[in-house]
Amino acid sequence: MHLEGSCRCGAVTFGCDAYAPVPYLRCYCSICRKTDGGGGFAINLGAHAGSLTVTGEEHVGVFSATIDGRPSSAERRFCRHCGSALWVWDPTWPELVHPFASAIDTPLPTPPHVVHMMLADKPDWVRADIRDGDVVHPGYPDLSLRDWHAAHGLLS
Repeated sequence: MHLEGSCRCGAVTFGCDAYAPVPYLRCYCSICRKTDGGGGFAINLGAHAGSLTVTGEEHVGVFSATIDGRPSSAERRFCRHCGSALWVWDPTWPELVHPFASAIDTPLPTPPHVVHMMLADKPDWVRADIRDGDVVHPGYPDLSLRDWHAAHGLLS
């Protein structure tokens, strides 16, 4: 599925071909929550890095978090003007890019249920909207982004 996205101010637009376009996974870790989580969580999608096209690349900033005292290899891209989180890329998996669902302008499929991950990191003020059929994990889920989409017949 081809996705088009942008930042809030319009300085950056991008497109990519998603293999995992369903916004089903909510991450409550402090990194996702603080860099993209207006609702106390962030939602990443899965796409092919080779398909990523960017207009306004000169306005894109890069942030790499520190995890357990060590720099993460993941590079979070954001608009340097408005601060919108755009996508994550990690050289560990150079063929993948993970756009934030919040930056996508293309209508996205509705997930059959939501997987809530890293709930052990959720602060008390965040109300997780856990509904019947949702899956919860204090840490990482059992299935990867690709595996979850495959298990539900939703790979694009």
